[in-house]
Amino acid sequence: MWRAFIPCLALAVAAVIVPAKAAEAEQGQARRDGSHDFDGEIGTWKTHLKRLLHPLTGSQEWGEYDGTSVVRKVWDGRANLVELTVHGAEGTFVGLNLRLYNPMAHQWSLNFARSDIGVFTQPTIGEFKNGRGEFYDQENLNGRAIFVRFIITRINPDQYHFEQAFSDDGGKNWEVNWVATDTRVPQK
Repeated sequence: MWRAFIPCLALAVAAVIVPAKAAEAEQGQARRDGSHDFDGEIGTWKTHLKRLLHPLTGSQEWGEYDGTSVVRKVWDGRANLVELTVHGAEGTFVGLNLRLYNPMAHQWSLNFARSDIGVFTQPTIGEFKNGRGEFYDQENLNGRAIFVRFIITRINPDQYHFEQAFSDDGGKNWEVNWVATDTRVPQK
């Protein structure tokens, strides 16, 4: 029984210690305003998506999809809305991502919903450092608690890379299960 409790206790202790150390370190330096981190993504994108069909099962069966992402700025860039529609052999996937900037924490929350379910999933929370966005959360997959990591990397002004991974061992190992590349559609 205690063995199951220890990882939760470790996460709770880390949640208390890490912000305190971060606050101490930042007292001497101003926090970076990341409210416009996503401004370069505003527009229409051609999306190629690969999705692991059965994550954390040992399966290597991937589905591939092609379609579009449309990113709209709201709240003067402190939020944006992503509409994703892709088609593949497994069917059509339609998603919505509401990205919200928290100016107090200097972090973004990525709030994702699928059209076939109609509710937001647990938000991933994080920030950009040196052009790379890292976002994390804890979710349930098939009744088991897992960690989720989502990484956004700008390849160039007209191309972005997105990668999601799951960990069922407390973050020691990560299995990539979602890889997307967005290429800007030129404006006419």
